[in-house]
Amino acid sequence: MRLLIDDDLERSRGTVFFRAIFALPFLIWLAVWAVGAAFIAFFHWLIALFDGKPSDDLHDFLARFIRFATHTYAYLSLGAEPLPAFDGRPGYPVDLEVEPPRPQNRWSIAFRLVLALPAFLLTFLLVGSGNLAFDLTRVQSGSLPLLTVAALFAWVYAMFRARMPRGLRDLIAFALSYGAQTWAYFLLVRDRYPSSDPLTAIGPLPTRTDPVRMDVTDELRRSRLTVFFRFALAVPHLVWLALWGLLVLPLSIFNWVATLILGATPGWLHRFFSRYVRYQLHVSSFLYLVGNPFPGFAGAAGSYPIELRVAGPERQNRWKVGFRLVLALPALLLASAFSQLLFVVAVFGWFVGLFTARMPLGLRNLGAFALRYIAQAYAYLLLLTEAYPYSGPCLEADPAPPAPDPVAPPAPGPVAWTS
Repeated sequence: MRLLIDDDLERSRGTVFFRAIFALPFLIWLAVWAVGAAFIAFFHWLIALFDGKPSDDLHDFLARFIRFATHTYAYLSLGAEPLPAFDGRPGYPVDLEVEPPRPQNRWSIAFRLVLALPAFLLTFLLVGSGNLAFDLTRVQSGSLPLLTVAALFAWVYAMFRARMPRGLRDLIAFALSYGAQTWAYFLLVRDRYPSSDPLTAIGPLPTRTDPVRMDVTDELRRSRLTVFFRFALAVPHLVWLALWGLLVLPLSIFNWVATLILGATPGWLHRFFSRYVRYQLHVSSFLYLVGNPFPGFAGAAGSYPIELRVAGPERQNRWKVGFRLVLALPALLLASAFSQLLFVVAVFGWFVGLFTARMPLGLRNLGAFALRYIAQAYAYLLLLTEAYPYSGPCLEADPAPPAPDPVAPPAPGPVAWTS
């Protein structure tokens, strides 16, 4: 199963404004279809359990149901512009490609509900419960699904610009991809466990050169002993990070005034906040099992395999500096949703690490994706950069190297593939 995207990012303000109303007939039809799919899924499970292979006809019915659900939520969340068809046929701008049924392991079929529970938990954080009204009631608890947060911000942006931001569109597509994989796995449409890797969920990904970027060079091996005691080992870092943070608030106010006057962050404050955000990334990587080595206490550049690279001070628009806290609020809310994902990544990674002494690649990359966005959000808030955090998965390439000395031969610039 693959998620295919053929969307030009253009949006009509009229359809954006009334998107929930226009999507209502499709949501009703999806609810009716879900009732039939529940009965069909039970018979599909019995047939697959006895034959060891799903039924072709029932497989096609359930695949169409999952595809229609993907189309509907892509339209509702502004991931796509045109109205979907009611029969779940292929051809929508955000579409699913589903392979024919294959033989599956009977033990896996028998315990499919139990095996799918971790994936459903992650789906709940990414996509939600499937009940939009219920998901919106989670506002007070601050636990909105990532898809809902991204759709709300995309709605505001599209009303002003008549376009969909590429990062938010790709973030929505990633959430829909994982949700579709989970339901396909549960309904025996596929036997492969859902992949949480944002680098492979959609494609092709854009290659970006951001002022605040993250490189991931850590291996996937984990020490069972350090995994078991990971929180206890992280306590000294958490204490030091809290003490370090006591200086951040007063200095950030001073930095805001200085940047507002000078038009750029003073060099010594830029270095201080760069180290702080980098150290925060190192500690979070270790705590949430995204990284394996024990980090240092100084936030030094190049000291950890989950590394944050921050460009030097740059001129910034004074209007954007003056309203930086207001402008950063959407990014901070989205970073809060990413933090929920990090916790689940840590819990799943803890159990898997204890049994296999490895961190699954998909979980590691999902954790790195969340950490990258959180780091970029804090860097934006602390005036390290004027570039707004990029919310979608991407490949990050080093900027072009400076012009070489005429005497020395030019050296090729490295390219880092990160989340």
